[in-house]
Amino acid sequence: MKLKIYLSIAATLLLCFNLSAQPRKELVNVIVTPDRTDWTYDLGERAEFSITVLRNNVPLENISINYTVETDPGYRSVKIWDQGNLTLKNGTVKVKSPKFNTPGFLRCTARVTVDGKEYSSYATAGFSPEKIKATTSLPSDFEAFWNKGKEELAAIPMDAVMTLMPERCTDKVNVYHVQLNNIKGKIYGILCTPKKEGKYPAILHVPGAGIRPYYGDVDEAAQGFVSFTIGIHGIPVNLDQQIYDDLRSGALAGYNTMNLDDKENMYYRRVYLGCIRAVDFLESVSNFNGEDIAVTGGSQGGALSIVTAALDDRIDYLAAFYPALSDLTGFLQGRAGGWPQIFLDDFTNTPEKIEVSKYYDVANFSRFVKAEGWYSWGYNDNVCPPASTYAAYNLIPAKKELHVFQETQHWTFPEQHELKNKWLFSKLGE
Repeated sequence: MKLKIYLSIAATLLLCFNLSAQPRKELVNVIVTPDRTDWTYDLGERAEFSITVLRNNVPLENISINYTVETDPGYRSVKIWDQGNLTLKNGTVKVKSPKFNTPGFLRCTARVTVDGKEYSSYATAGFSPEKIKATTSLPSDFEAFWNKGKEELAAIPMDAVMTLMPERCTDKVNVYHVQLNNIKGKIYGILCTPKKEGKYPAILHVPGAGIRPYYGDVDEAAQGFVSFTIGIHGIPVNLDQQIYDDLRSGALAGYNTMNLDDKENMYYRRVYLGCIRAVDFLESVSNFNGEDIAVTGGSQGGALSIVTAALDDRIDYLAAFYPALSDLTGFLQGRAGGWPQIFLDDFTNTPEKIEVSKYYDVANFSRFVKAEGWYSWGYNDNVCPPASTYAAYNLIPAKKELHVFQETQHWTFPEQHELKNKWLFSKLGE
């Protein structure tokens, strides 16, 4: 009897494993491909997109394809340039874009219906993206505003509280939950430090959007770095998941645009200054080498990486994936603005909110970055559209390098992270 029970349990577990291991790839695969290997064109040129539809990796024939060509839309539509229906013959159909004379992006989206189910995909062509200019403008008192904020922060004692987390420590790394005083509240994070005696470079990890717990980067510390991962919401980062879920759907829902009409109380003022407080803390860590600090993150974290480097000269290097909050006013000029993709309706498009956004727009912070930087994103990103990230990147005067992985949307290949780590670790080791 016991053997039957064990076999039944084993079979159930095996079934669950098989179900969870099922690939997420769809039965029908729509492939849209520009005719340039780098997906990039000069102004005045036309991109030609090839559309192929595969089922079981075999091209389908004689099916109708609906296509649209539009300006870089993010996850909202901006301006449709061309649309229509074509019949797929000989495995492929081609769509040629109109001439594009403004630096930016055009996206071709293809949709097909097979056995009653719709499948779609898209590809985005860039036209002289290195010439994209920001639509936002720099307020005359931008520097004075943030210098005042930094002075306010400096007057507040840090009062760091470090609590060892034995359950997370390893034979090589100590892990601590950290509490710091920030303006209007606290900032919390997870510190990971090497146990081996010595002095080490520091890496500050700033978070992407959302409300969640954090665990720190134990592997990074084991490789010889003081690693500090922060949350931005002024709440401990080691609580039960349900607490964060409740905040996400309750008190902190839509936090990214809270007080957008009040520059002194806009949500990100405390966040941006909190990143500086995190650097203050890193400088106080006993086994920090006192010289080398990097900041890194993706999306909102990419934005915070640029902002921190712009506000704090102690940052030596930054590595950012698809920085959010970049060129927020893009939609007012007929192209996609950066996440959270605002300024699309009468409720948001008020003079007060547009003006306040300029004090928090990453494109304006980009002008003041001195730290050497590594950047990466894709042309297909529909959350942090490439027109917005280029608008910020093109303004950065510091030494920089950009690694474009054209196909990627709002995600990264493992190879991108490997490249980032290789660059960042080598710079900190110089």
